[in-house]
Amino acid sequence: MITAGIITISDRGWRGEREDISGREVRKLLEGMSIEVLDYEIIPDEKEIIVDKLIKFTDKRRLDLIVTTGGTGVSPRDVTPDATLEVIEKEVPGMAEAMRRESAALTPHAMISRAVTGIRKNSLIINLPGSPKSVRENLTVILPALRHALEKIKGDDSECGV
Repeated sequence: MITAGIITISDRGWRGEREDISGREVRKLLEGMSIEVLDYEIIPDEKEIIVDKLIKFTDKRRLDLIVTTGGTGVSPRDVTPDATLEVIEKEVPGMAEAMRRESAALTPHAMISRAVTGIRKNSLIINLPGSPKSVRENLTVILPALRHALEKIKGDDSECGV
């Protein structure tokens, strides 16, 4: 079984001024792959809070997968990638590149995404944009490789190209 946590990063969502449709979309897509979502939180766009939550989900909860939504752009409050880079031990740039490549075919705004994907301990952390449409477009791109990536992170040493 694969376990996951979802972190929605949104000042307005955290204050209760906006419904978290993006987090629900992440949950729907993960559960559609039989991934069990054990944790879900909405937090403000504050780097220290994001760092603390990522560490809690990876080090204490030991979740296999942590998906964030929100805060991946270039506005001053968009600090999710910065917080993620602070906690990961290895980047997995291919996933972030694939998401940007596919999104750029749909909208030129994809070029300003700073989303990061990486590993901390035995957990994979994936940053997604904050809109439900972008969540669907981006997460759908990497879902085919997700289970394999998580198996490798956990130490599966079988051949990849067999």
